[in-house]
Amino acid sequence: MHGLTALRQIVGDAFGHFNSDDGWAMASHLAISAIMALFPFMIFAVALASFLGAGIYADRVVHLIFETLPEEVAGPIGAEVEHVLKVRRGGILTFGVAGAAFFASNGVEALRLSLNRAYRVDEQRSFIWLRVQSLGFVLIATAGFLTVSLLLVVAPVAAELAAQHLEWIEPYLGTINLWRYVIAVVVLVAALASIHLWLPGGKRTLTDIMPGIVFTLIGWIAGSGLFAAYLARFNSYASTYAGLASIMIAVVFLYIVSAIFILGGEINAAIMRYRGRRTVAD
Repeated sequence: MHGLTALRQIVGDAFGHFNSDDGWAMASHLAISAIMALFPFMIFAVALASFLGAGIYADRVVHLIFETLPEEVAGPIGAEVEHVLKVRRGGILTFGVAGAAFFASNGVEALRLSLNRAYRVDEQRSFIWLRVQSLGFVLIATAGFLTVSLLLVVAPVAAELAAQHLEWIEPYLGTINLWRYVIAVVVLVAALASIHLWLPGGKRTLTDIMPGIVFTLIGWIAGSGLFAAYLARFNSYASTYAGLASIMIAVVFLYIVSAIFILGGEINAAIMRYRGRRTVAD
């Protein structure tokens, strides 16, 4: 009974603060910011990959990443990203690519604002430091993008080549293919942990943020599946929005993902407040 009471208090606190913190409006802001940051980030990441001689892998991993999303969602976004990636850029240190990195950092700032509200902290750091940190997150995300590129593309090729010369390794190929996806998930969890730990103001421990991360991962999977099922059975976007159907699907999907992400932060904050009240009571 005590566990159910605690759960009810935490859930009520989290959803109550989500509403009072304008969570639905912040999810819209985060979704639009994600759309606006996605293409600049792809431009910057692929330009950097090409500069390092891994451009072909970056192109392939973009397709693999979008294949993990529901087809109804991946189609509209993936098609536009593919058009962007077809434009080859001569180098990384150009004004256009540098500008892409800056605009991609705006998406990081949207994440920061959402989490600051969720954790109820006032931002005391300077604008310059925050922008430098956001650009740093873009660079880290790009490094993660290249890491996933190696995991999803290079690792299977290397394993197949090894199997041709080392017959004893062939029975383990299935395990190798499994582990490359496990490592990719670890990269995602590490990214979420970094965002919750260092992006918003204040200090939190890994224990403080893990419930929200677990909720976010489960929520993303469930939300993606439910939205895909809705589109497959009750899709009225094409008739309602005509030529804008594709972009509306992308925006609504990112809105769902953003709301779940913000709720993850609110759950962490609610648990931290509950623990604080318990400590005072004891």
